[in-house]
Formats: sequence, structure tokens, C-alpha cells
Amino acid sequence: MIDIHCHILPGLDDGAKHMEESVSMAKSAVSQGINTIIATPHHLNGSYDNYKKDIIETVNQLNDRLQEEDIPLNILPGQETRINGEMITDLENGQLLPLNDTSGYLFVEFPSNHVPRYTKQLMFDLQLQEVKPIIVHPERNKEIMENPNILYDLVSNGALTQVTAASLAGKFGKKVKKLSLQLVEANLTHFIASDAHNITSRGFVMQEAHTVVKDEFGASLVYWFMENAQYLVNGDTVVGDVPDKIKKRKILGIF
Repeated sequence: MIDIHCHILPGLDDGAKHMEESVSMAKSAVSQGINTIIATPHHLNGSYDNYKKDIIETVNQLNDRLQEEDIPLNILPGQETRINGEMITDLENGQLLPLNDTSGYLFVEFPSNHVPRYTKQLMFDLQLQEVKPIIVHPERNKEIMENPNILYDLVSNGALTQVTAASLAGKFGKKVKKLSLQLVEANLTHFIASDAHNITSRGFVMQEAHTVVKDEFGASLVYWFMENAQYLVNGDTVVGDVPDKIKKRKILGIF
């Protein structure tokens, strides 16, 4: 299994604090059936400015340590970039790091409470650069929770999205779990990933999330999510089904 979103690199952000914690996270990941992780430290989120060169160097250090420990896990480089108006310039300057460096997929993180007005144009501009944007954890964005059609418009115009395993497992509450399942049902998400930060409060939870999806939608959809992660790592094209708008549920016969 491949986990495309994880804060396992030591000392770079609010994930693993040091190498020993990274090793502990690696062991936990393997116990979940994960054999490959794309390490995605925060970039331009709060006080974290993790650039391509530094991330790749730290990935190499962690892979060396995992080999020494005989832990069967491969770490690939990536980055979780907070959306900003300079992303195209930063991409051209080599400051942004697509997932697995050359895959052509780039994580885009929204602020937790809103979606910037320039988002649609930026998603378009990234695709003109032959970079496919992946919106991370949209189910936890306040504005999208209130109006999921915002995400529908972005996905309809070519953006991909990634839902957090812990959201599907109910770790962020009932509302977030409900929206996560709705996104899956409406073909508005394309990847499930851990977004793990540690082995306690923000662990991997991938098996639990897959069980939820299997129980709700069947095993074939679990395999589809897993295949998409493999396609991403290989640099192949990920294509979802035609997205649907999330329909409001009837309450007492009234929409």
C-alpha cells in the first residue's frame, strides 16, 4: 500500500520531531500494510518553509536509517504547499516539489476556514504548466463543508482531491465523516491518505478507513483508491468518474 500524504520527516514541521520518532512512525506504517510513503512536510504554512532541496536531502537520510534498521518502507519526496498567488513562479524557480518529484502531481492546501477567490484560476494555471493539483483534506475546510459545490466546480475543471483516512474513520467528528463519505459517493475525491503526524493523536488509520469504504461502497472502490496512489507514484494519469453535486438530504419531505 502507498500512503501519499505523511509528515514523517524528522524536525521539519509539526510531524515527527526527530529521527527516532520518524522510525517509530515507519514501523507503525508497515504494521498497517504500507510499503511506500510520500513524505509531505508543510510549505508556507505558519512558520514552515520546507523547500525542495532540503526535503530531498532529509528523505535520503531517513531512507538510509530505515535500511539500517531493516524496516521495509520506502520514502519518496513531496510537499504540502499552502495555496498562495506565487505558486506558478515558485514552481518555475524549483521551490515547489511535486509528489515523488517528477510525477506531475502537486499538493495544494487551503486555509482551514475558507477557499481563496483566486483558487479556480490557480488550478487552471497549474494545469497549463502540466501539473495536476491535488486539493488535500477538503472535507475539513469550513467553507467547503458549508457549500460542497465549491469543490464540485474545482473537480469538474480538472482538480483532484485527497481525503484523510482519519476523517473517514470518524476521528474528526461525525460531520467530517459524513462529508467524507459524500465526497466518495459523488466522485469528488480520488485518493485516501493518512496525513499522519505521529503514532498517537494523528496516526495512520489507513486500514480502518478502507474498512469504512468497503462496508459503504464495496471492496472494488478500495482497490481503485489504492491503484490511484500507484498511478500517481508512477507518473501515470489518474482519471476519476464524472463528479456529481452533493444533494441535500430531505428533512420532513422538504429539501
